[in-house]
Amino acid sequence: MSMLRVSRDGRVLRLELNRPEKRNALNGELCRELAAAIEEGDQDTGVGAILLSGAGKSFCAGMDLDEMLTPAEAGLAEAHERLFTIGSRVTTPIIAAVQGAALAGGTGLAANAHIVVASADATFGLTEIRIGLWPFVIFRAVVAAVGERRAMELAITGRIIDAREAESFGLVHHVGLVARAEEIATEVANASPEAMRTGLRFVTETRELERDAAGEFAQRFRRDLFATADFAEGIRAFREKRRPRWPSLHR
Repeated sequence: MSMLRVSRDGRVLRLELNRPEKRNALNGELCRELAAAIEEGDQDTGVGAILLSGAGKSFCAGMDLDEMLTPAEAGLAEAHERLFTIGSRVTTPIIAAVQGAALAGGTGLAANAHIVVASADATFGLTEIRIGLWPFVIFRAVVAAVGERRAMELAITGRIIDAREAESFGLVHHVGLVARAEEIATEVANASPEAMRTGLRFVTETRELERDAAGEFAQRFRRDLFATADFAEGIRAFREKRRPRWPSLHR
């Protein structure tokens, strides 16, 4: 049985963690499969959004502790680094549908998603301190999602927060039925591919820049998009009160 279910629904690439008996804990093999699937989807012009979910009652309970007891496993550190920085590298939106527990590495996956929809029973937390560890690899993504002060408090205390508190932190965008994640993924996938990829690339490339330098990037990126066929089509469609037919979808 594959640990990662991969399917397509139109322009939405669906990735489902499939270790329900392990609460979808992440071992090295699953980390590599998931990172590869996201990266391949990001390179596929037919994919407009990536929908990430977990089979069973939990989204992801974090790292596979049995494997973590044997850290000599080849490439484990590299697999973790590759997966938990992926949200800052891809230019295809990742939408996470979180139900049940999303702890430790599960919170890291949520932080790497661009949009997170959580069920009312979802829980999050940087629980590594409870087993004598620190969330080294996922910490940067969590800081980007909730800010350093929030991330620090979660890492120090190891406490578990519910979906509503995660929403108040900015880690979760919508609380309710996880089916909403499918709707959002479909909506996002139908946006201008050129504008979406350019926008996410702008966010990534300007994250560490000073304000003035970031402003220069913004002007250049905006000028480039002004000159695209997608922008011209978007204006025409708005004026004609119809759905756009994005030229970049057919290149």
